[in-house]
Amino acid sequence: MKTITILLLMSFVGLCTTATAQLPKLAEPFATPSVRNSAQVVAKPANAQLRVPAGFSVSVYADNLEAPRTMLYAPNGDLLVAQSRAGSVVILRDMNKDGQPDARFTYAQGLNGVFGMAFHDGYLYVGRTDSIVRYKYKDGDTQAQGTPEKIVDLPTGGHSTRNIIFSRDGKKMYVAVGSGSNKSDGEEPRRAAVNEYNPDGTGHRVFASGLRNPVALTLQPDTDTIWVSVNERDTLGDDLVPDYITSVKDGGFYGWPYSYIGSNYDPEHKGKRPDLVQRAIVPDVLLPAHAAAVGLTFYTGTQFPQRYRNSAFVGLHGSWNRSKLAGYRIAFVPFQNGKPSGPVEDFLTGWIISEGNPGTTWGRPVSPFVAKDGSLLVSDDAGNKIWRVQYTGTR
Repeated sequence: MKTITILLLMSFVGLCTTATAQLPKLAEPFATPSVRNSAQVVAKPANAQLRVPAGFSVSVYADNLEAPRTMLYAPNGDLLVAQSRAGSVVILRDMNKDGQPDARFTYAQGLNGVFGMAFHDGYLYVGRTDSIVRYKYKDGDTQAQGTPEKIVDLPTGGHSTRNIIFSRDGKKMYVAVGSGSNKSDGEEPRRAAVNEYNPDGTGHRVFASGLRNPVALTLQPDTDTIWVSVNERDTLGDDLVPDYITSVKDGGFYGWPYSYIGSNYDPEHKGKRPDLVQRAIVPDVLLPAHAAAVGLTFYTGTQFPQRYRNSAFVGLHGSWNRSKLAGYRIAFVPFQNGKPSGPVEDFLTGWIISEGNPGTTWGRPVSPFVAKDGSLLVSDDAGNKIWRVQYTGTR
């Protein structure tokens, strides 16, 4: 498996993945110009193939979707898919139990920027750009019954994904809300934060802050620890600031907008809020700058070899403001004893056709998701597909 190379400096290869390990020397602000390089998405070339480590295979699990992003199993085993651009949730059902969906239903429509989904206590909770709503749900439903109940209003503008998870005991709901700007201060407290609520939407408090654009939320296996993927700020150059995944601590502050990767001041905010900057927490795992870390899951299946168990997969959706494309792949982060334990590795790659400016690609991975059979599903919102990675090698 190839180790991701992140050029924080020209001489730096590889990446430390723990907060306790020595951090790489970060690039200087404005070491390179900030450029726009939005990859052009084209049809899949005839000879293009996705690449995985030896012993794994890739196939199409579902296609002809409308920009699929997140996935969630219903209690009866149906797979729900959030289609943000279409504003809908669809259900994929395996009618003949052959491991491949063969029926499709539109569960709900008109969901502005739908992204996060969670089941709790007889409800399906859905994160829209402007709110959290919930539907009464019973096993086997293929269409929402009635209008959704709005339980939380959320600020709009700027970063628009709204993800949801519940604590393991079900007593608290957590909602990720990104900033309304690149790096302006004075924003509404719920922005650039993981927010805590009661399941009915009452009892709000900010759980963790200073997270510019927290997208994926997940619980680490066998713990109550929340992990989040974060898209860091733009305009400081090709290799600054690294995106990251990290565990989040109750009351923790992670730097934005005043500093990054701990107490490194942003030039725009030099000297501001030293009380916050001095306690800014260094993230657990750094990723390529601008790679757009939007998906995160821990592997809890048994199909993959032992080294993957309880380790993390990260969806790097891909850069738009770097001279050479970064991301457009699924990365693997090994864990041991509940902690990141080695360099970030490439796991699923092959979408990029040209890294230059303009870059070209034939897909954009979003969310890795562990299937019931232990395979890894990956949504692709540019290719309108869900891919499946299976282990077919020897153990």
